[in-house]
Amino acid sequence: MINLHAIRYVRLATKDIQSTVQYAQQILGLQQVRREGPFFYFRSDDRDHSVCYYEGDPAEQTVAFEVGAAAELDAAAAQLEAMRAPVRRGRRDESEMRRVEDFITFSDPSGNQIDLVLRPHDSGRRYHASRDAGIESFSHVGLRTTDAARDEAFWTTTCNARVSDRIGDAPLLRIDEVHHRIALFPSDRAGVQHVNFQVGSIDDLMRSYYFLLERGVPIRFGPGRHPTSGAVFLYFAGPDGMVYEYSTGVRLIAADEEAGYQPRQFPFGPTGFCMWGARPGIEEFSV
Repeated sequence: MINLHAIRYVRLATKDIQSTVQYAQQILGLQQVRREGPFFYFRSDDRDHSVCYYEGDPAEQTVAFEVGAAAELDAAAAQLEAMRAPVRRGRRDESEMRRVEDFITFSDPSGNQIDLVLRPHDSGRRYHASRDAGIESFSHVGLRTTDAARDEAFWTTTCNARVSDRIGDAPLLRIDEVHHRIALFPSDRAGVQHVNFQVGSIDDLMRSYYFLLERGVPIRFGPGRHPTSGAVFLYFAGPDGMVYEYSTGVRLIAADEEAGYQPRQFPFGPTGFCMWGARPGIEEFSV
């Protein structure tokens, strides 16, 4: 089994790199830490970076997860190859750009591009946001799935993810105590469906709500509260059709709960996504 220890970063191609970089700084509230050639790196917490943007086809999207040891990375590569999943070992220059010791890259059964990384760097400097959005961490991703049951089986049997709850056929998967780090939403294509950042409080989230409204940024869903994770949320539009989410108060499933925890089933509809009554304007959340 592939042991995923943490979620580390997303790499997102964009049609207009200058506009996207401006959005990341002025709207999203991330800290730009460097530019290396065509790649722009942004922080949201103690990680070296959480997001890397570069100019290209917006369908090029990668999510990275950390493994704990070189032997685990080698074992993961062997396991995936035995499953006939194409696996590529990263070159030294690619590892250096990602600020990791080593990595492999592959696609999940739907075609989502995944990096497994070894010894990713943290930063020795305090995270300093480009605006006061209250961001505390890069927390999870939503991924599109063309077969939710098949992909749930991949993430929970090939990998160590566990189902926390389901909304219809969409499983919310944890790899640590946080309610979910991966959410799989049925779709007709692969891709990153949304990128989540945790903020410090409901006050931070509501300040951003009015900040976004004033600047004409389309709100896709919320403010609301998820009945699954308990998090208060706000989804909003980004460049290239990407959806970003701020949330706060996500449920933690402690180690002493694990043995007896039973995933709950919620309906795939507005009440399954929001207990306050907000209606989603997001394709994968709509019936």
